[in-house]
Parts: sequence; structure tokens; C-alpha cells
Amino acid sequence: MRDLIDIDVVIDENFIEPKVTIRTKERTAQVENIICAIENVSGSDFPPITANQDKDKIVIISQRDIIRIYTSGRKIMVQTGTGIFSVKKTLTGLEEDLNRERFLRISQSEIINLYKVKCFDINIAGTIGIEFDDGTKSWVSRSRVKAIKNLLEGKKEVM
Repeated sequence: MRDLIDIDVVIDENFIEPKVTIRTKERTAQVENIICAIENVSGSDFPPITANQDKDKIVIISQRDIIRIYTSGRKIMVQTGTGIFSVKKTLTGLEEDLNRERFLRISQSEIINLYKVKCFDINIAGTIGIEFDDGTKSWVSRSRVKAIKNLLEGKKEVM
């Protein structure tokens, strides 16, 4: 009986869309499978991203696995917990496909997954550093600092 999952359904008029909360001691493969199953049956309109691994492999990347998307030289790169892949689309093209609740453009050359952010470091000089769950660090461009601060303060006006 250990494989059974304790599920509570709470009917609350304050929620227009369903909200799922998973409470667990640690993030395990079982928890990841539950998240994936919920996303797969929820009718998500957000397609996975097709990327290149090496020269002869094409991989399909779920949006929830993306940490950040950025430019390196003239290439668009997608960073996940398992590696860095190149993409043929432009950042603007990818931005149109990405879930706007999850992803945020922080500069002309980078889009981040807000769900993978460990912390925002707001410097006294007015810059904002970002540390991701995997330890990767990035910076918000000066032109987007105000929008990010508004987002962090809970204001709706992002960009």
C-alpha cells in the first residue's frame, strides 16, 4: 500500500482555475512523475521545445525543465538541469511559445524560468542578480530592473 498517494480535494469558490499543491518531505522521482502527469492531462497549450544536442541528435525539452534561454555568440541556447542545447528559433520566436506565467525576459539576450530561480539579489547599486536552483547565476539588464522589481513586489505591470 506504500504506492498510494494521499489526495485531498478542496472546493473553494475563490479559485477560478484549479491549483495543485504537493506536500512532500523531498523532491523524488515519484513527485516529478506526478507533476508531469498533471501537466500532461491539464490540456497545456505550451509545446515542448525542440533542440539540438551535438550535431546529430534532436531532443524534445519540456518547458518545465528549462532553467534559462540565452544567446551565446550567434546561437540560441537552452539550459536545463541535464545540459545545454542549441535551438534554431529566435529568442522572440521562443518567447511566443513559452508559458508567460513561468518565463520572463530579463534582457535582450536572456529569458528565465521563474520556477527555477533560487533567489534574486537586489544590489544597492540598483542591479539585480539571479541565482538559479542549480547554482547558475545571471543578471537583469538595467532596462528591465524596474519591471523585475515591480514583479517581485507583486505589481502586475511587468513589461
